[in-house]
Amino acid sequence: MPMEDFKNDGRFEGRLSLDDAWRLYRQCDFLQLGRMAHSVRLEKNPEPYVTYVVDRNINYSNICACGCRFCAFFRAPGQDGGYVLGRDELARKIQETLDLGGTQVLMQGGHHPDLPLSFYEEMLQFIKSRFPIHIHAFSPPEIVYFARIEKLGIAEVISRLRAAGLDSIPGGGAEILVDSVRKRVSPNKCSSGEWLGVMEEAHRQGLRTTATMMFGHEEEPFHRIEHLFALRELQDRTGGFTAFIPWAFQPMNTAIQRDPETAVSYLRLLAVSRLVLDNFDNIQASWVTMGPKIAQLALYFGANDFGSTMIEENVVAATGVHFRLSVEDIRRIIRAAGFEPCQRTMVYERVHGH
Repeated sequence: MPMEDFKNDGRFEGRLSLDDAWRLYRQCDFLQLGRMAHSVRLEKNPEPYVTYVVDRNINYSNICACGCRFCAFFRAPGQDGGYVLGRDELARKIQETLDLGGTQVLMQGGHHPDLPLSFYEEMLQFIKSRFPIHIHAFSPPEIVYFARIEKLGIAEVISRLRAAGLDSIPGGGAEILVDSVRKRVSPNKCSSGEWLGVMEEAHRQGLRTTATMMFGHEEEPFHRIEHLFALRELQDRTGGFTAFIPWAFQPMNTAIQRDPETAVSYLRLLAVSRLVLDNFDNIQASWVTMGPKIAQLALYFGANDFGSTMIEENVVAATGVHFRLSVEDIRRIIRAAGFEPCQRTMVYERVHGH
């Protein structure tokens, strides 16, 4: 697709092929790319709102047998500093989230070798029996790990977690959905096919999920485009993804040493994501990794969602990157960009009064 085939207002006819997307990513003028992505964003979400969710990221454990080279957060089994949250601490965190107007908790942990599936079922049941809150939990690598240690199928694991109270699944652990990359940076984690398989089964069972990409570590730029097309293909079949969230790898305190992604490289990938993922309604900005000013710019490069307030965030913070925003900060930033802030749920329903 030659660049001149794009219309003057930045729109284009037809669906991008992988070759089209690669050419855009490599060759398109930066500002033109942003304009095209923003045009698509406005077509999909024409009302002047930018959404956000009030939630808390609760890491129920940091003990992990995976040993991913990009992770600064985990502790190996038996290593000092490992923990599993007790029920009292878990309850305190959830109550605080509700008191701050939160509607959900995002719960993720490591690959703990000694916790059975029943531990996670009982944790979900404990939360649901005490708190009116949406549980967005257990990324695909965790679910694959549960299945392996219990010698169960993925469908049964998801079904049991759903019955215990799981409401939706986060897109964590995707990194780059290309196995040659995953074997270098996370050799003990599930394959790209397994990640996609968990999401397809979750969608089949009626669970909505998000999708992510962590880029800027040991992948090649073309792998990022392949990742987007893997997501688009699955979304064509299921329609189960609510949003896509790309975020840039933070190398400090990890076993991968390289320069961080720049603001321009992040915005460029974000814009291409909006153009490729024509079957995703929502693209999320990443203020947690890029900071509030770049996230504000992202609202003109394809993003229509400002993500989470992140009342608590530990994984990115372990790399030494510390951005914190209150609900008031997020609403102010969105208004300063020329939009109206709108609090939402995981499935993008508006929270009354916001």
